[in-house]
Amino acid sequence: MSLFNSIFERKSVFRRAALCLGFAATLVVSGCQVRPLYGTSTGDFTDTPSPVSAELAAIDLDSISSQYSNDDAARVLYNELTFKFERGAGTPAKKYRLKVLMDVNNAAVAVERFADVPSAYTTTMNSTFVLSDIETDETLMTGRSFKSASYDFSDQRFANTRAYRDAQKRVAKSVADDIAARVAGYFASQS
Repeated sequence: MSLFNSIFERKSVFRRAALCLGFAATLVVSGCQVRPLYGTSTGDFTDTPSPVSAELAAIDLDSISSQYSNDDAARVLYNELTFKFERGAGTPAKKYRLKVLMDVNNAAVAVERFADVPSAYTTTMNSTFVLSDIETDETLMTGRSFKSASYDFSDQRFANTRAYRDAQKRVAKSVADDIAARVAGYFASQS
């Protein structure tokens, strides 16, 4: 038997094994149920709305304190969370309260070699959030989220200011995405 024949025979054995493994994985995964988190799911005869959307819209978001950070970052985080929870719809009666505490830090991460001035910065937002029931004041969920974004520092003053504000906006949107996904996951696990 030549070397090429033995290689082709081995490949066919591997192909059969991979095909059988893929078929078995398909059978195992077919038993899983996938439900939309925010939208409606089509059942046998009707569309059933997701209970998570209604629960998210019933969250009363406290104003976010900007004691240790820029007001712009707190405003962007508040607006992003409000939109993610209400999704542009009307506001139903509030059943839950979300309190978010945050701070934003800015640190130089790179220095120009001969000028000894920063050439890049990293902006980091740390936030802690508490979801509680309004009626009983019971804490339902707590969590922490932090994100970072970097930006280049140049000789232009206006460009540096805009880059810093843009980095704050990016980290605020990322933190809002993280908080909204975790709160939605909490409500999905409860239903």
